[in-house]
Amino acid sequence: MKKEIYADGVGQIHFAGNMVRFDFVTLQPGADGEAPKPEPSERVIMPPQGFLSMFNSMQQLIDKLVDAKVLQKNA
Repeated sequence: MKKEIYADGVGQIHFAGNMVRFDFVTLQPGADGEAPKPEPSERVIMPPQGFLSMFNSMQQLIDKLVDAKVLQKNA
């Protein structure tokens, strides 16, 4: 079985040590009704070529979502 990881978003993307690093966050409830706060949860590290490949795959998916009218391009 493949491991699934949930994230509410990306907290930070940076380039260090010749690798691209994605720090994912999850939203944690704030105290006494405060807005949820992002907390680091996982990090993915990949070489620049892997990052470019992932970027291309994400762009293709975005194009499909726009074609299906799930997303709209900004003017």
